[in-house]
Amino acid sequence: MQASWEIFCSVVDNYGDAGVTWRLARQLAAEHGLRVRLWIDDPAALVRLCPEVDASASRQWQAGVEICRWPADWQPVEPADVVIEAFACQLPEAHVVAMANCGRRVLWLNLEYLSAEDWVCGCHGLPSLQPEGLQKFFFFPGFAENTGGLLREHDLIERRRAFQADAAVRAAFLQSLGVQARPGERLVSLFAYENAALPGWLDALAQHTSPTLLLVPEGRILGDLQRWLEVPALAAGDGQRRGALRIQVLPFVRQDDYDRLLWCCDFNAVRGEDSFLRAQWAGRPLLWQIYPQAEGAHWDKLEAFLALYLEGLSPSGADALQALWRAWNAGEEMGAAWTALQDEWPELCGHAERWCARQAARPDLAAALVQFYTDWL
Repeated sequence: MQASWEIFCSVVDNYGDAGVTWRLARQLAAEHGLRVRLWIDDPAALVRLCPEVDASASRQWQAGVEICRWPADWQPVEPADVVIEAFACQLPEAHVVAMANCGRRVLWLNLEYLSAEDWVCGCHGLPSLQPEGLQKFFFFPGFAENTGGLLREHDLIERRRAFQADAAVRAAFLQSLGVQARPGERLVSLFAYENAALPGWLDALAQHTSPTLLLVPEGRILGDLQRWLEVPALAAGDGQRRGALRIQVLPFVRQDDYDRLLWCCDFNAVRGEDSFLRAQWAGRPLLWQIYPQAEGAHWDKLEAFLALYLEGLSPSGADALQALWRAWNAGEEMGAAWTALQDEWPELCGHAERWCARQAARPDLAAALVQFYTDWL
């Protein structure tokens, strides 16, 4: 019988933690034939990612995954063969005791946040002695060979390239969202937290000589967008125009459709972890807004990724992209950095595709987890 797996997710950022664990659970079930149970303390966070989810159900099955509400009042259940606590959430104490007393070996994994920092390679796969004689292993996704790899479905890149090569399919998908791109428009997606840098970027887009269609899924950035447009409210389906810039608000879509949106666009501004990685698989230039942390701790993480991602770019290309990312994350003026980026556009497009291909040549996160379990047995 195939091993049973369970993933525990405590929702912190509504769509980041839930999005990563939901993608991983689906892939483990679909591609590896595993019995997968996802414990989540806020099932409502999954509804926008998978509209079939019933937020009120304590237990349900979707896409081959058993989804269970993680109750505050934990009731004993039989532990799975592999128990993953995602992003340092705390397992119920009673479940840890059950893992120790179930009469079989249970692999306990702490799935960490994605990072390009150097120390990740040295910590990946290390054990930590726990109460009840258990061991917990730290599992780090990452961009280097000696990490746990990146979340990626086995046929993702092939599907993406086929989609991007078919103009009719792309147009039909955009029309399904109510979007009609005009000839010559550059398509840009914007999924972001609140950001003081947004007005300067919008000014630059509106004043540019080439037209841009900015596609904005519903989310936290809408308040900043409303203030720049000087409108009382924005909702899905709304459109505005300022100079060379057209703006259209999109509904929050399920994960697979968000992938397709990224594939349609020439440039993607993303946030957090899940959309950040999906934008890299899109093979297009991107702009990442990292989740801000106390005392600026997120800057080390941002700079570590930039140091890797900028490798192979010309000095001018690297400088332009680095200036844009730093300005965006610092909430500073974006106009000059965006203008400078235009001269480097062809190189950045080729670089994005090469980066994607290089990362896709390595084992994906789900496969690496399964291999880790196989080696541990």
